[in-house]
Amino acid sequence: MPTLELPAALAAEIVELRRDFHRHPELGFQEERTARRVAELLAGIDGLTVTSGIAKTGLVALLAGGKPGPTLLVRADMDGLPIHELNQHDYRSCHDGVMHACGHDAHMAMQIGAIKLLAARRGELAGNVKFIFQPAEEGPGGAKPMIEAGVMENPHVEAAIGFHIWNNLPVGQIGITEGPCMANTDVFEIRIEGKGGHGAMPHLSVDSVVVAAHVITALQTVVSRNVSPLERAVVTIGKVEAGDRHNIIAHTARLNGTARSFSDEVGQLLPERVTAIATHVCEAFGAKCHMHYSNVYPAVVNDAAMCRRVWASAEKVVGAQNVIAAQPSMGGEDMSFFLQAVPGCFFFIGSKNPAKGIDVPHHHPEFEIDEDSLAVGTRVIVQAVLDYLAG
Repeated sequence: MPTLELPAALAAEIVELRRDFHRHPELGFQEERTARRVAELLAGIDGLTVTSGIAKTGLVALLAGGKPGPTLLVRADMDGLPIHELNQHDYRSCHDGVMHACGHDAHMAMQIGAIKLLAARRGELAGNVKFIFQPAEEGPGGAKPMIEAGVMENPHVEAAIGFHIWNNLPVGQIGITEGPCMANTDVFEIRIEGKGGHGAMPHLSVDSVVVAAHVITALQTVVSRNVSPLERAVVTIGKVEAGDRHNIIAHTARLNGTARSFSDEVGQLLPERVTAIATHVCEAFGAKCHMHYSNVYPAVVNDAAMCRRVWASAEKVVGAQNVIAAQPSMGGEDMSFFLQAVPGCFFFIGSKNPAKGIDVPHHHPEFEIDEDSLAVGTRVIVQAVLDYLAG
């Protein structure tokens, strides 16, 4: 089935939608305005049934094809991040301390554009498309509660695709990875309980700051000395809290971190080693260790057959030279729960353009995308849906 061209008016509308969502970011499970806006934009589209309020703020838009066939799930996420935007463009965030710094604004805009294109041809579709607008991807996670609310049924979903704007790839490229694509994601908190005291009399105290420094250093050996060099893993301490004054030895210190992996073996090793190292280092210094460790998202694992399908569809849009085997990312993504339920493909849409000064990483306060990527992504999504439902 040939690809649909993207009409100029719709391309411009997708850009404006992305900017509107960008102006009004909302955190996970707080996407009230966002969800209302999506529902308004989809209202009245022939053959589309929109259900709101799933897992608090999630939506499902079911497009019924004109012929019988399978149901394909297509997912976009909706939430922003607790980041204060430093960009100065006229569509910068109007909410201090909240920003779309990962491209979810673009995901929603592209998905809405794809719905409009496909709805115009729904009589030709042999099956259904279930478009998911998911809350809280950045945390605490909206995919699992949406699945628990029944979004994989009525009608039953047989396959899934997801997508992510990606500033690691230049605009015009599509990245696809068979197998593990994004990492198993753990978070942990280590609370170190020492013995506070006067900064001039350290021998009467147990300095939680010194203990924390040794714990942080020792944890760097998990990847370098416990994980096989043929495997991939990350252990990062991202937040350290301790002390109130320059001359007071802190009674407690708190470390917050994350661990990432791909294989089940390493995924089991990391919590064991992080816990053991933190506990025994604290004991060696006479401090107590209070550990909380949890898995947030499993790894995103792409189905090989679905990847080949999406690869072929993407080639029709951007050409064979612009579809690449992307490197797996240590980032986490709760698209993983959908791909545990059904075979699917989660792919990357290049959005970097250094010539325009657009090359800062995701989650940066100056994150921006080349908006030319929106038309590319929309067309690839549409082509993938058309090809899948064509069998």
